[in-house]
Amino acid sequence: MLPKILVVDDEPSHCKMLEAVLSAEGYEVVHASNGAEAIAEVGKRFFDLILMDIRMQKTGGIEALKAIKEISPGIPIIMMTAYASVETAVAALKSGAYDYLTKPLDIDELKIMLAHALRHHRLEQENLQLKEQLDDRFDFSSIIGSSTSMKKVFETVALVAPTEVTVLICGESGTGKELVANAIHHNSPRGKRPFVKVNCAALPETLLESELFGHEKGAFTGAVNRRKGRFQLAHGSSIFLDEIAEMAPMTQAKILRVLQERSFEVVGGSETLQVDTRVIAATNRNLEEEIRAGRFREDLFYRLNVVKIEVPPLRDRCEDIPLLANFFINQYAEKNRRHIKGLTPRALDLFMRYEWPGNVRELENAIERAVIMARGDMVAPDALPEAIQALGASSGAALVDLPAGRSLKEVEKEMILRTLAESGGNRTQASKILGISRRTLQLKLKDYGIHPT
Repeated sequence: MLPKILVVDDEPSHCKMLEAVLSAEGYEVVHASNGAEAIAEVGKRFFDLILMDIRMQKTGGIEALKAIKEISPGIPIIMMTAYASVETAVAALKSGAYDYLTKPLDIDELKIMLAHALRHHRLEQENLQLKEQLDDRFDFSSIIGSSTSMKKVFETVALVAPTEVTVLICGESGTGKELVANAIHHNSPRGKRPFVKVNCAALPETLLESELFGHEKGAFTGAVNRRKGRFQLAHGSSIFLDEIAEMAPMTQAKILRVLQERSFEVVGGSETLQVDTRVIAATNRNLEEEIRAGRFREDLFYRLNVVKIEVPPLRDRCEDIPLLANFFINQYAEKNRRHIKGLTPRALDLFMRYEWPGNVRELENAIERAVIMARGDMVAPDALPEAIQALGASSGAALVDLPAGRSLKEVEKEMILRTLAESGGNRTQASKILGISRRTLQLKLKDYGIHPT
């Protein structure tokens, strides 16, 4: 089904132009000549997006925007205005607009903004639908994602949570392994009891063993009192062993015994204690490689690896970036008492192209900074960390010299051809670097006499 767009404008010629452009891009277009008609249309049928003029003789855009948001709060609305004032833009954004464009419209900018708005809206709807399907049994409110890889994670969590199976969660640092562990525990029969967590990388071997299994008074220097370990505290509940690959071999052997026999001795004691604890472990290392290197016990690996959940890195689920960004913007805007509506299309484009070596944790930090640094209601590129801003500076800007005496069309052609060469002929990558749609790039190349091979 084609995406359906409502175009609201009291200029018939402008409406016809937009219909031609949008129809060529594969959209179904419906017209309304003023805000009152737009409100009536939204009350009668579903639209994927609304493109609406701000100044119209009968029921202006801002008034119509507010009324439409009462009927359909989630629909993205892009405003158009010939009066490119900051006040007009701020009024539209505060009233719930996704973004705004100035007349005369830049058609390439229009296409990019429409694509971003529709993709963002679609991902939000998919994420809500997925959670609605599972919310009657499972709480995944802290995990954001609607990509195929994250749906697989949700489905696996839903299957293993009600069981007693040991789970191994793997993934790079910052991907959200602890959130997955939380979801497993809190949706399990043990979920009403406290979830006990241990960061195995945060303590030296002697202290980690005491932390896990407890110690008797006088067991070592400084042990002035008897202390219960985390396994005892997790009796009848679950324990999360984060970064388990950091454990020393002796501690690994004791963990193996707990998994096999459900028993252990406290440090400095001789009594064997029985424990009923579900183990959930996590690591950012490749345990098979750690086994080959002699740093991790193979028998422990097989005990832990009953069910393995791979949490994908953010670069492999780019379609989740708009959802995550919006979630963190709302969170940090409220925390810092800032009125921030979202990312501008250009800022979102940089987010989509960045590699995110620190994964979701890095994205969260970038958003927290951006919420503080933003100068308006939308997060623009200048509020982002320098590493992300650099993508905009390196997107072909230095590929073409601009000597005097050359036409704009000649410069554009040379920039496009050099960008295409730099991307190894990859037209999708070149279009992203240039900030235009792939279709626009194809049309321009055809105009230059270059056809697909």
